Amino acid sequence: MAITGRAVLLVLLGVVAAALAPGRGAVLAWALVVVALMVLDAALAGSPRALAVERVPQGPVRLGVEVGAQLVVTSTGRRRLRGVLRDAWPPSAGAAADRHALDLPPGERRRLVTVLRPTRRGDRAVASVTVRSVGPLGLAARQATLPAAGSVRVLPAFRSRRHLPGRLERLRALDGSASVQVRGQGTEFDALRTYVPGDDVRSIDWRATARSADVVVRTWRPERDRRVLVVLDTSRTSAARIGDEPRLDAAMDAALLLAALASAAGDRVDLLAADRRVRASVAGVRPPQLMPALVQAMAPLEPELVEADWPAVVAQVRRRMPHRGLLVLLTPLEGAAVEESLLPVLDALVASHTVLVGSVADPALAAMAAERGSGDAVRSAAAAERVRLERAALTALMTRAGAEVVDADPEHLPPRLADAYLALKAAGRL
Repeated sequence: MAITGRAVLLVLLGVVAAALAPGRGAVLAWALVVVALMVLDAALAGSPRALAVERVPQGPVRLGVEVGAQLVVTSTGRRRLRGVLRDAWPPSAGAAADRHALDLPPGERRRLVTVLRPTRRGDRAVASVTVRSVGPLGLAARQATLPAAGSVRVLPAFRSRRHLPGRLERLRALDGSASVQVRGQGTEFDALRTYVPGDDVRSIDWRATARSADVVVRTWRPERDRRVLVVLDTSRTSAARIGDEPRLDAAMDAALLLAALASAAGDRVDLLAADRRVRASVAGVRPPQLMPALVQAMAPLEPELVEADWPAVVAQVRRRMPHRGLLVLLTPLEGAAVEESLLPVLDALVASHTVLVGSVADPALAAMAAERGSGDAVRSAAAAERVRLERAALTALMTRAGAEVVDADPEHLPPRLADAYLALKAAGRL
């Protein structure tokens, strides 16, 4: 049994009356009357266990977007039920108002909607609701927790989609009027045209020239239907938070923009999320099902507090992409983790594939490195500068090994990674 504010007020009135007419007998009598009224009120309240609760299945929602989670409650008892129902979603589900007033006559039902605005990606689950049924006097209530399991899958926000139209325009220019004019790895024949000064003489088509009055050259365009494998590092280094989100979320945003761009270019995009074992995989999915499959696979991913096993990841890459393609590694540039595990296998990857490494940088490092206001600030600046130098050294090592490296903050990593992909296309390296 639970008491209400009205019961407390009634007790206070008795205390005031006892102060005006002192005497233990009066206080005791008043206390007994209040207790009796509360017991009677609770007995007359509708039973919360006579409430049938059914949760309407909820589809996925993007991070930060509002959605209405629905409950259907039916009174199966013989008394009218007045009170409050609390829909017990976790705080990360972002339920702004999870309490609903109830006034249910016997046999009737109500549909209640809890507006959610999730603050975290993944599966946000709820197990129960709590119902408090208040008696007709408003002094006491009966309370029960009823099972009402449900969940909502919160998909990655894909904030970088605003960069997609501009990159698609550049892709159309690259794939159309701005065809690659030189022969190179990863290009295919586009058309014949008349030679103009500056053309590569290796592109001259001698057979076509013999049949024409002019020198004819072949033009080339980036190949379509190339393989692109995006590898998400879900190890402990991806758990570090940049602002309000872990590095893993920023890497997902970059992966989604690159996948949308590559699929529009006609390339086949696969996903592998791994650390010491495979956490998620998307393979062989074509548009328009590709992007929904990617966000569904990424949604439940969480950083694992283990080291990445890059030799095992390389084995997975070889099994999934036996022929040459673009391998995109989204992994933090952390000194020990990269030097001990990734760098020893990078040469083998570069020999088999075009490798593009993307890493999420912390924009706070630049601000810390520039601060000189106090002794503590100078020490912090020295530490920040050391981290930046270590990242620059790792970038240089990977570049010398033959990989393309993009190291940028969460805001700029997705467009810069997409630009690197377009540059590889334009250079005929895909």
